[in-house]
Amino acid sequence: MKYIEVFFPHNHPDKNEIFIASLADIGFESFMENEDGLTAYIQEPQFNENELYDALMPYTDDTLNLQIKTIADQNWNAVWESNFQPVMVGEICFIRAPFHPANPDAKFDIIIEPKMSFGTAHHETTSTMIELLLLEDLKDKSLLDMGCGTGVLAILAEMLGTMPIVAIDNDSWAYENTIENIERNHCKHITAFQGDAASIENQKFDIILANINRNILLEDMHTYVNAINPKGLLFMSGFYEEDFKFIEEKANELGMFNIRKLIKNNWVACVFKLQ
Repeated sequence: MKYIEVFFPHNHPDKNEIFIASLADIGFESFMENEDGLTAYIQEPQFNENELYDALMPYTDDTLNLQIKTIADQNWNAVWESNFQPVMVGEICFIRAPFHPANPDAKFDIIIEPKMSFGTAHHETTSTMIELLLLEDLKDKSLLDMGCGTGVLAILAEMLGTMPIVAIDNDSWAYENTIENIERNHCKHITAFQGDAASIENQKFDIILANINRNILLEDMHTYVNAINPKGLLFMSGFYEEDFKFIEEKANELGMFNIRKLIKNNWVACVFKLQ
């Protein structure tokens, strides 16, 4: 699948967080910041140029300076190799690409070939989900990583002793990327599937991870709850602080209550427990 790359020159670097939030709302998946500006990526079928300008017009008068081009799949590795930097989360979890050296100070060393998949821990939603996982006792518990992206959360879960693990994403590129990353990290207890929430009917898990977006979480939360064992946990992220009230209200209706919440740059990650 081809992707659209949109480059924003650094006329307003102070507005990058606003740009990223607005672009995420209209389907952009990946973002890179450097000294020259902000670059954002979206799948070609989801790209609407008028929607792009409408989303950014309230924040800047420089939208005419945007640079838009199509990126072929085979070019993505080169893009990431020139821009992707390793990330340390929670002082013990190190996420790196294959071309980075290992960090001897890290307890968990995760190798991710990011390609076009979401989930490198650069974004707040992924890093806060990692922080929440590091706080839980996951040993010998069954887990579902819904919307797995690169598979980074499932991989960390296995390192924390979770088994068995199911990782699902509806995007073929993410599904293939997850399989590749499972193999790179020598994981033995993760099974990956391509699909959506309907794929988990008649299955049960102790823990479900869903780092997606507000609308999908609200739509599919009942499916997640039906797939959680008694006293099980639902980890969610992919929405803003002002949206948490809607997530919590829906979760409460379904018999879940919030036990933990992290906020980073207005992005929320939270854990709900089934009553």
